[in-house]
Amino acid sequence: MNGVTMAVNIDEYLLNALKEDITGEDVSTNAVMPKPRQGQVELICKEDGIVAGLEVFHRVFTLLDEHVTFETELSDGDEIKAGQLMGVLRGDIRVLLSGERTALNYLQRMSGIATFTNSLVKELEGSSTQLLDTRKTTPNMRPFEKYAVTVGGGKNHRYNLSDGVMLKDNHIGAAGGVREAVYAARAYAPFVRKIEVETENLAMVNDALEAGADIIMLDNMSDEMMKEAVEIIGSRALTECSGNVTKERLKKIREIGVDFVSSGALTHSAPILDISLKNLKPTE
Repeated sequence: MNGVTMAVNIDEYLLNALKEDITGEDVSTNAVMPKPRQGQVELICKEDGIVAGLEVFHRVFTLLDEHVTFETELSDGDEIKAGQLMGVLRGDIRVLLSGERTALNYLQRMSGIATFTNSLVKELEGSSTQLLDTRKTTPNMRPFEKYAVTVGGGKNHRYNLSDGVMLKDNHIGAAGGVREAVYAARAYAPFVRKIEVETENLAMVNDALEAGADIIMLDNMSDEMMKEAVEIIGSRALTECSGNVTKERLKKIREIGVDFVSSGALTHSAPILDISLKNLKPTE
């Protein structure tokens, strides 16, 4: 996350998450800590993984109180181990308690995605095939989830519908066919936009090639059909494999030689990484 543009890009998301968790007051915290008091709490990792979202974690607290500090020697992308002390958070105890859950929700989710993505990226090592995410993100979490994919070593596909041309099955159906859809997109979209077409069989692959598609998605194809499609396409277009992408299948996909492989599971199925705030104590 870029601290320079954080206020523009993500503060509204974080504030909405805080408002969701604190609709009126933090009753529990106000009951045990009615007045300001300085304290500290430790951030501890409870399982091995890749950390992502440290700046977001800290930002949640500074939105509540700009004087909260977070001391850590870690950076996003670092490997962390179960039981490791990740850092120490210091500030008004009321702020540390009220922001805890929201901050951890972001850090756990983002670190889980980075960890899961990294495990899949390792299956593609030694090849030129790149792992991509999709738009199958949690509503209002897209900036965080897509960033976490990059921390784990993956690449981002389109950020949103304004980011590029992707002609899927329903676009093709609405246009009347693959060629018609590509021609219409070429005539409408700015020349800087590449045109990607989703294909399900070799006939569609040939139509996409003849229409001049820049990227051809091989969607839910068998390994045998996908291999034949890659041979037909050659260097005339970039290729992307999508559908039924599992860790076990990635080695076979790598051998087929597609340029990209996209997986919605990176964001919709990654488990969180277990991280906790523990050992809170007053410092004055």
